[in-house]
Amino acid sequence: MTINELNSLTARNRLVLVDFYATWCGPCKAMHPILDAIEQQFGSSVDVLRVDVDQYESVGLVQHFRVMSVPTLMFFRRGRMLWRNSGMVTLETLVDIIRRYDRVEVY
Repeated sequence: MTINELNSLTARNRLVLVDFYATWCGPCKAMHPILDAIEQQFGSSVDVLRVDVDQYESVGLVQHFRVMSVPTLMFFRRGRMLWRNSGMVTLETLVDIIRRYDRVEVY
């Protein structure tokens, strides 16, 4: 995935959750079931994209989004970053964020 491809995916009119993770990262592994639950609960209304920082570092994604630690989660809509967090987040927190931003129109 290139920067342009990721930018195109995050430019949609629905929420896109991007998870920057690493396969060797314990907290990242703990986030996977939470992200799976988000996908199941919200279906097609929220896209979840997972970006392995080791796999995509060479194409500049990590540097472009200034990811300094993993996991780093970001919500986007229409190309605009609405929320960002480094570290683990609970399912309840993500659900609250989705509900908050799902009703906000972004221009």
